[in-house]
Amino acid sequence: MISIVALVAGYFCYGAFVDRVFGPDPERVTPAVSKADGVDFIAMPTWKVFMIQFLNIAGTGPIFGAIMGAKFGPSAYLWIVLGCIFAGAVHDYMTGMLSLRHGGAGFPELVGHYLGQGTKKVMLVFSIVLLLLVGTVFVYSPALILGDLAGDGGRGAIMLWVGVIFIYYVIATLLPIDKIIGRIYPVFAFALLFMAAALLVCLVVKWPLLPEFWDGLQNRGPSVGVTGQPIFPCLFITIACGAISGFHATQSPLMARCLQNERLGRPVFYGSMITEGIVALIWAAVSSWFFFDGGAAAVGSDLTAAAPTVVTKVSGHWLGLLGGILAILGVVAAPVTSGDTAFRSARLIIADFMHLEQKTIRKRLYIAIPLFIASGFLLWYNIADTNGFNTIWRYFGWSNQTLAVFMLWTATAFLVRHRGGLYYLVTLVPACFMTAVCVTFICVDQIGFRIPQASAPWIGIGTFVLSAALFYAWKARRNASA
Repeated sequence: MISIVALVAGYFCYGAFVDRVFGPDPERVTPAVSKADGVDFIAMPTWKVFMIQFLNIAGTGPIFGAIMGAKFGPSAYLWIVLGCIFAGAVHDYMTGMLSLRHGGAGFPELVGHYLGQGTKKVMLVFSIVLLLLVGTVFVYSPALILGDLAGDGGRGAIMLWVGVIFIYYVIATLLPIDKIIGRIYPVFAFALLFMAAALLVCLVVKWPLLPEFWDGLQNRGPSVGVTGQPIFPCLFITIACGAISGFHATQSPLMARCLQNERLGRPVFYGSMITEGIVALIWAAVSSWFFFDGGAAAVGSDLTAAAPTVVTKVSGHWLGLLGGILAILGVVAAPVTSGDTAFRSARLIIADFMHLEQKTIRKRLYIAIPLFIASGFLLWYNIADTNGFNTIWRYFGWSNQTLAVFMLWTATAFLVRHRGGLYYLVTLVPACFMTAVCVTFICVDQIGFRIPQASAPWIGIGTFVLSAALFYAWKARRNASA
């Protein structure tokens, strides 16, 4: 409860400060007006833009990540609150506002403008790979759930649902943003928020015994069958959505192309991230009950249950039939809606790089068809390999946070160039921290170099200091040349 209050206070206090640091101009014409094309640049009502932005960045991220992060105990609450206020919401706000200032430019274009064309090319490839991973992950998981619900979780059933979801992806990716996304996303976003609010009421009424801060901030994983994952850096990779997520850097420009005024950036970009943090907090508390206070047995499950199972079991047990329906929306509709905007973002990023207009559906197909073929190959690997999903999820988690690192450095370069003073600290500190997290994770994790985990703190500290030193060296050279 204290964490929820802190998040709300963060929006009104630190969010207002970040807004003043950037300096929105209400008189500036936004891309939704100056570049209106009836497909991607369309002015929409603010409430609808907020709901779409929230669902774009949320999906099942703040649910699954919080459930998997529950093993870290109360430290998960600290990361969600501090990460969301000082890193994630700042990251999303700066991405959206910079996109507004640069004519609705996508993430690689922004990186290229502030960090150089070489970095832009690297981020172009990195962004496309991440978006393909997102789209693939968010096809496989709902197809798996739908196959189980139909009574046949075999490979044939999964492939059938994969095909159905892909057909929807093709339609949603190619049609103007206000035709499908603008109409159904607000409904799904409302369902996700309603489920979170209902679970919060249940938490207050039932008031279960949860791990407390004074019990320690260590990884409590051994009690739920999880070992070998130290809080640093694994907590900061496991809980991404709800704290900070690089995937959001590919989504905020979509809504930057639909905003009618720069002053709406704070409620839409910063506010939607705070809202996502609240959802993550609720699910972190619910998962703590599930894993540490007998919740698994109470709902007829066990401590080894996967995240989708925790969602369906807890929602059905606490919220009855309504909870079951909302759970299905949460674990099926939410990832599907994140997947289609991932493919849409990939299409637009490639189109910007190739200078290929997207008003003609034929030219949209030029880009969309190769993307869907590539995702199909990844899906085939997932279904053929029993551990494929877990492997691709770990790569997704690391690449997701690495993308956030580059966006934070981009925002830092903007503040140095255009704001002066010490305002760049708003993004510099989280940029250095997330750089340390990502470098340490790839060094010690199984998907990386597998350096002994005892070295993790020293690698993290060294990376933080080195990245800060390199930044100040760059800043000194820039000041000298100026």
